[in-house]
Amino acid sequence: MKHFLIYTNCHKDQGLATTERIRGYLESRGQKCTVILQNKGDGNHHSEDCGGESAGDGNPVAGRTFPADAYCMIVLGGDGTMLQAAWDVKKTHIPLIGVNLGTLGYMTEVEPAGLEEALERLMAGQVFSESRMMLNGKVFYRDGRVTEDWSLNDIVISRCGALQVIKLNIYVNGQFLKDYSADGVIITTPTGSTGYNLSAGGPIAEPSSRMIIMTPICPHTLSSRSIILSPEDVIEIEIPQGREGRRQQVTANFDGAHEISMCTGDRIQIARSEKTTEILAVNKVSFLEVLHRKMRETE
Repeated sequence: MKHFLIYTNCHKDQGLATTERIRGYLESRGQKCTVILQNKGDGNHHSEDCGGESAGDGNPVAGRTFPADAYCMIVLGGDGTMLQAAWDVKKTHIPLIGVNLGTLGYMTEVEPAGLEEALERLMAGQVFSESRMMLNGKVFYRDGRVTEDWSLNDIVISRCGALQVIKLNIYVNGQFLKDYSADGVIITTPTGSTGYNLSAGGPIAEPSSRMIIMTPICPHTLSSRSIILSPEDVIEIEIPQGREGRRQQVTANFDGAHEISMCTGDRIQIARSEKTTEILAVNKVSFLEVLHRKMRETE
């Protein structure tokens, strides 16, 4: 018997129809399930133990405890739900597999039509595992405070408040690289390269590769391009004074869901995290095949 966590975006799975479909299928075959309901947008999670036992002791993450015997987490939603699930389990080693209830779904491999076949393979352990790199962002405030967060996709530094160009000083491994005048800058992993980075004109990277991509957002220059860095590089972004010595206010956004406010005099250090996200797949499909299919869907 395996213990499956079902992590459901309630707004994507209206009436929990797919959640109940998965739970019923697994339980009828002697498996244990715990349902975690995510109300996207309010950050709340509600757990429902569907296996007749308490979730018990496990790993405390984001205000809740995940069962220590969890085999994997089946994530129902889109790529955004996968990112939230990855953030929630970042202190555990629970692997994720996504069921696509969204649109593009670069990270959600299983389509509803093939759900039962995928569950059979999961129960049999016929899966492929891929380790995805994550980023750590550590903010150093001018008053000496330090805070940090993690991301699987990207860390985006963008303007806060009124529409205005922001200035950013960029250092790599302690060496000054460039000062940007732009709407912001995206620091992304290969997993996140098909997200905001792609929309901003950045390159697409194979998700299991190891690199850090830096892409400016609407740079106010003709020469700014994406820069691909080693996974061992450390990026530091300093928030200087703005035009005419004005105080700047910016936001460091982690995976589009978790924000840290910054202003002139603060800086953020971004590096590869020691944490990784484990993604499961039931089919050995190359990223190029997935990319080809997704590109056709958007034509």
